[in-house]
Amino acid sequence: MGSVMSVDDELKVIFSNPHAQTLEGVIAAGGKMSPELLIYAYEHGVFPWPHEGYPLLWFCPDERGVLDFDELHLSKSFQKWLRQKKSLYQVTVNQKFLEVVQSCRRQKRKGQRGSWINNEIERNYNLLHQSGHALSIEIMRGDVLVGGIYGVQSSRYFSCESMFHHEDNVSKLAFYEMVNLLKSQGHRWMDIQMVTSVCEGFGGKLISKEDFLLRIGL
Repeated sequence: MGSVMSVDDELKVIFSNPHAQTLEGVIAAGGKMSPELLIYAYEHGVFPWPHEGYPLLWFCPDERGVLDFDELHLSKSFQKWLRQKKSLYQVTVNQKFLEVVQSCRRQKRKGQRGSWINNEIERNYNLLHQSGHALSIEIMRGDVLVGGIYGVQSSRYFSCESMFHHEDNVSKLAFYEMVNLLKSQGHRWMDIQMVTSVCEGFGGKLISKEDFLLRIGL
């Protein structure tokens, strides 16, 4: 008798063909989140997006949000804010990763009830961070965390996950500082998954799944 594949192995087989057609962007359902499975998923352009009442859903949508750094746009109002207010804040990297994730989970968002960031996301992405596969930027006012952003660093690309703010414009500052950090590391673009109004304001756009997969060498 042949050996029975584990659920993780079955998912990896699916993830290894991200070009496959999906139903509303869902390429697979089920399994249990783990750092190893997350790394494999991101390497193939796939990310988890938990939905309450459903098995764990894995997405590789037909359209993908990206930001090309040579198309970065800073509004005049944000440039003015940077000149006048940025000195009030301190920017740190990877100092409060879990707190950033937890703050993103608590952030109230218009039109949304609750958050897709659950206990499994918190635990596993913190493990990714500890192994060097996820990073955060924190915006501090003195000793208080007032804004931040986090994402996943795979060998192929960086995927921005979520951001939060407790004061005006500090999530935009975190986003801008993430761009600067990634540029300093040699990145020319980042995955933003979906184009929110904030990301669109910075120049975020949608590209086809095929174009996205081509960017990451698939």
